[in-house]
Amino acid sequence: MKIFAISDLHLSINNPKPMDIFGPAWDNYLNSIEEDIKAKVGKDDILLIPGDISWAMKFEDALPDLDYISTFCGKKILLRGNHDYWWKSISLLREHLSNDMYAVQNDAIRFDGVVICGTRGWTVPEKEHKTEQDKKIYDREVIRLRLSLEDAKRKMQEGDHLVCMMHYPPYNSKYEESDFTKLLEEYGVEVCVFGHIHSYNKAQKLTYEMNGVKYYLTSCDLVKNKIVYICG
Repeated sequence: MKIFAISDLHLSINNPKPMDIFGPAWDNYLNSIEEDIKAKVGKDDILLIPGDISWAMKFEDALPDLDYISTFCGKKILLRGNHDYWWKSISLLREHLSNDMYAVQNDAIRFDGVVICGTRGWTVPEKEHKTEQDKKIYDREVIRLRLSLEDAKRKMQEGDHLVCMMHYPPYNSKYEESDFTKLLEEYGVEVCVFGHIHSYNKAQKLTYEMNGVKYYLTSCDLVKNKIVYICG
């Protein structure tokens, strides 16, 4: 079993949004992603999609986008991103997911030899939080990450690998430790995948390792619309 990841698909199947207005990386990007998945992902493999799945505002409007993802090979694991306004209820979402599609929200799911957990996260400040509301959301997401990791701990069996999905980067632009990274280390997470970032600069790292945890930035436009091999 192999694990791959790609994030920030920003789908809009029934109401097409011209993504190429955001730059040439978005020109025919879905075709590139589809072809790469077909070439690399087997039915027993796992594809992590850590957030910003659909532009839809209402759940029913996101269903065509979820149906589109269901055509991908392998087990698809979804996580909510900051633009996934349609994602209101995890129970409702799970009721509508097709076979081989799963959703993680402040909890964990176990497959053969691997446990996957996750939460959305929030912006890690460079020095201090911009507002009290910003700090409140950050603190809440730290709690949710711990809940997710605790659930993973309960479900893990001897020899299992632990992978965490987040949408926001778990560290700031200086790659400094945060409450998120400390929790990932505390619970023995081996790999953390995330997205959210779209602007590219030379100082930005698509892969990074801190205190034994491997981090993968998987925003589709930054990884040239190719799925990222994680492990397996």
